[in-house]
Amino acid sequence: MEKKTQELVNKGIMLPLMEEFYTIQGEGFYTGKAAYFIRIGGCDVGCHWCDVKESWNADLHPPTLADIIVKNAKKHSDTVVITGGEPLMWSMDYLTSELQHNGIKTHIETSGAYPFSGVWDWFCLSPKKTKLPLHEAYENADELKVIIYNKSDFLFAEEQAQKVSKDCKLFLQPEWSKREKVTEMIVDYVMKNPKWNISLQTHKYLNIP
Repeated sequence: MEKKTQELVNKGIMLPLMEEFYTIQGEGFYTGKAAYFIRIGGCDVGCHWCDVKESWNADLHPPTLADIIVKNAKKHSDTVVITGGEPLMWSMDYLTSELQHNGIKTHIETSGAYPFSGVWDWFCLSPKKTKLPLHEAYENADELKVIIYNKSDFLFAEEQAQKVSKDCKLFLQPEWSKREKVTEMIVDYVMKNPKWNISLQTHKYLNIP
């Protein structure tokens, strides 16, 4: 990467864009809402069940001007979801400021394992055991979404719930490949612990991005 390009990436004026698309939010609190998704490349959290492993290597995704990303988003929606990969590996300050300046609400889905940046209307924290969130991620979380792969993940979810604010919305989501086994467990758990809600990957049932 050229030095000038690297400098722009370091400032968040360019970002390693993997893909961008207009679709329906499939998970969590805003399930069912139309939104423009911006998937940023780069992640070292290393979830073995990740369904977008092609996002992990940021070098595979060309640095793209944030201004172009904003221009594309404006054509489609008043809400943007920034995801990855792990978007907080990069500065989100410039991109989110420009989006909000153009009247676009900014949502993020993050593991919280990297320093907080950006201006957010909705901060969805999805913590992973392999690389735990930083303290500032818990402080800013509007939504806590824990992926349930096996029974031990319920204890992890409760440990994470102790670290977010009392106003944070709590969700348990079955890992897609284990959904037939763990969904029943989640239903039973939520009925016994109604502070939690169930999140499903409805976009996969609908066969949309």
